[in-house]
Amino acid sequence: MGIELELRVRQAAARGKGRRREAVVRASHEHGEMLALALEGVTGGRLAQVDPYRDTRFTDQDAQAALPEVAALVRECASPFQEAALLDLAEMLEACVATPGSCLWFIGD
Repeated sequence: MGIELELRVRQAAARGKGRRREAVVRASHEHGEMLALALEGVTGGRLAQVDPYRDTRFTDQDAQAALPEVAALVRECASPFQEAALLDLAEMLEACVATPGSCLWFIGD
């Protein structure tokens, strides 16, 4: 089981096409298993909404709300591997907040 991360930005639809597409502008696939373990015991807040078995989408507002939660998890983390996964998540959340029209996808197994 693992959770991969993708930062996506909405793009305008091609002429004559009614739907907008999302383009992946940044991805993180290296910490999947450790990220799933680090988020496993979370019971409250935005991060509790992440489903390790399905895809979960965070808007920039969700990402902003989750940043302090990740910081708290990093402070409590005993595993250097889980800490690296959480720091990577924090970077992706910050990028989501800083990128207008973006969303962060948690891709579950």
